[in-house]
Amino acid sequence: MVFNVNMKTQKVKVDRTDVIFTVREDRSKLGDLHISKGAVVWFPANAQRGHRVSWRELAAFMEEDGERCETR
Repeated sequence: MVFNVNMKTQKVKVDRTDVIFTVREDRSKLGDLHISKGAVVWFPANAQRGHRVSWRELAAFMEEDGERCETR
């Protein structure tokens, strides 16, 4: 299982333009992750509609369900 994550963006502050990560597993596209100043939206491959969470919801999810593994 190999994941390939690509980012499409210009050198801009995340403001009105989303930062987009395309996520692939092996050669299959899993989806696109859109990051904006207001929220994070996951668009599964070939989906018209995404799944949106606010930054607060994402932080709560990561702290409650995420696995502790890295240090800064």
